[in-house]
Amino acid sequence: MGKEALVVCGEQRKAGITVWDLETGDVLLRILTSGSQPHGLLCLQNRVLVASQLQKDRPFGCGSIFFWHLNKIQAARVSYPMEAIGPIASTRDGVYLVGGAPSGNAYIWEVTSGRLLKKWHAHHKPLCCLTFSHDDSFVVSGAEDGTMCVWLLISLLHTEDPQCGGSVPSLQNWSEHCSSITGFVSVSGGFGPALLSSSLDGRCMVWDLVSGRLLQNHVFSDAITAIAIDPGEQLLFAGREDGKIYVNALDLGLQENQITISEDESGVLFGHEGPITALAFSSGGSFLISASEDCTACLWDVQSWQLIRRFTHEKGHITNLIVIPKSSLLATKENQGLHLQPKFSKLEKTCQLSNAQTGIVTLLSGYNFHEGHPSATYSLSSSLLNKQILDTEHGRTPEMIQVKIGTSIENRLWIFNMTKHINSINQHLQSRVIDMVHHRLVSDDAMIVRRRRGKAKTGDLQENQESPS
Repeated sequence: MGKEALVVCGEQRKAGITVWDLETGDVLLRILTSGSQPHGLLCLQNRVLVASQLQKDRPFGCGSIFFWHLNKIQAARVSYPMEAIGPIASTRDGVYLVGGAPSGNAYIWEVTSGRLLKKWHAHHKPLCCLTFSHDDSFVVSGAEDGTMCVWLLISLLHTEDPQCGGSVPSLQNWSEHCSSITGFVSVSGGFGPALLSSSLDGRCMVWDLVSGRLLQNHVFSDAITAIAIDPGEQLLFAGREDGKIYVNALDLGLQENQITISEDESGVLFGHEGPITALAFSSGGSFLISASEDCTACLWDVQSWQLIRRFTHEKGHITNLIVIPKSSLLATKENQGLHLQPKFSKLEKTCQLSNAQTGIVTLLSGYNFHEGHPSATYSLSSSLLNKQILDTEHGRTPEMIQVKIGTSIENRLWIFNMTKHINSINQHLQSRVIDMVHHRLVSDDAMIVRRRRGKAKTGDLQENQESPS
């Protein structure tokens, strides 16, 4: 706990973002005029804060996405997507960022270059939750009508369509919840990737992402507004509208049939006077942090269930909270040298044609931490990229790392396109084989018919020869 910091924000821009020392309660940083709806705040690689902001006072519900380095209060980058973005989520390595819109559309960007890789219509109602699976293979989306969809990440990275529009086939489509989705937690599970979902219908459900099976169903008497599980995936924490936090055992072993667990089997934490809006754990799992519309965040000892500290967000209720390493806030040259700042660019409004087909990787401007302005944009061929990697293999410069990222992206696209080409060849070969088999069967049938006719004629001839004249 002594090495971690708590980051919270409210929905109103005037509320701003506040960062506290989790152990002492001291304010470490305040970012003014910034607010996000629930699930609209995250931290890329524990280095860069990202927040989506709806501007309801402007026409057409305009919005923006802000990026901050954790040791500066000025935004390092501001992007203005084609439409307002509510919930956001990122892969663990910070390479991809997804965002959901009130229109039901979803977007996925490549953070380093800012490229919009895909826009698709995910739901008929506004999106309110997004997450990646534990292994980053799937994207899960949830909407206000209670529907949930699972998308294969590889299908979202398909960039042949320059318009990036239209529909994308979902792997799973669930409608068991009958009210707005309020939370997702990705679980590793002993049986494969799983998902924990919560809803205002008062239920928390555990799903197998691959098979689509419902594994567990936790039923409560009041709306569930936030969920979390401990790092050991043994306990489920469900925050309710009445300010209570219910604690249930979470057995993620192999289950043949779904299990329904009632509220009577739960423990309860009392500490808030308003609806719970967010829950999170410290990295070690010893402490739970809860936030509420009562403008406070509470720190709980998981072993004793005691309330250790209360944080007060003076300018409004809290909609989001995350826990980050306190070292991320340090701005010393030594720390900067050990931990390179992630690169990110302005997010595109629309999809652009990829340079991957020409054998060129474009490395777009990364943010220069020291000078506070974008560095130059340049392009390198594949052969030159490989040569520079070999020449700088024993160094650890930002340029070398950026070149490696570029080559990795190009290789990933090449593998994806080659896989599609091979699949196309296989389908063609299968079609040819089927045609050949069909032709062979027809030929065999024709030959059998001819033989039968020949035998019949021979039999008739023999009968005519044997019959007396």
